[in-house]
Amino acid sequence: MAMQAVPTKGNLMTFKKSLSLARTGYELLDKKRNILVREMMTLIDKASEIQTKIDITYSRAYQALQRANITLGSIDIIALSIPEEDSLKLTYRSVMGVEIPIVTIDESDDKDSLVYGLGATNAAFDEAYVCFREVKRLTAHLAEIENSVYRLADAIKKTQKRANALKNIMIPKFEETVKFISDALEEKEREEFSRMKVIKAQKQSSGA
Repeated sequence: MAMQAVPTKGNLMTFKKSLSLARTGYELLDKKRNILVREMMTLIDKASEIQTKIDITYSRAYQALQRANITLGSIDIIALSIPEEDSLKLTYRSVMGVEIPIVTIDESDDKDSLVYGLGATNAAFDEAYVCFREVKRLTAHLAEIENSVYRLADAIKKTQKRANALKNIMIPKFEETVKFISDALEEKEREEFSRMKVIKAQKQSSGA
């Protein structure tokens, strides 16, 4: 349904400009959506890879931990010497206006096996510690990716909604309005042309 508009040349120019802007807006939104979808699919593939690595590393870690428990006895007291994790940092990057989180772990002060007593442990405990530390790093990365996928999916949904509104509602309305005004102006010009022909014919007849 065409928008209510007085059929004037000024309105015709205005609605043609609005139509052009709406089409450009739709193209930009469609490109944005495609870029966001590609970014999200790439992250989904990465998330799958990281989850597989986490599962494998967890398995190694628990096997090593079991060996450490068997060879050292209960390692609860030794485990208490491992410092609490407080080095996670969160920053952001922008992808087509969408804020994507970046999770980092500051390991500059990490002393590996030196954070616990070497004399009271063995190689199995060291392996468990290294594996769990790798799981920590991978889990932080996975959390970053999963949150990013969620944000991108939400942005894609909103972008698609806006693009659909332009494509299915605004652009057709502008097109119909431009056609309505153009047809009305053409009809007015034909009427004016016919009127001028009649006036000219009348003048010629009077002159004769």
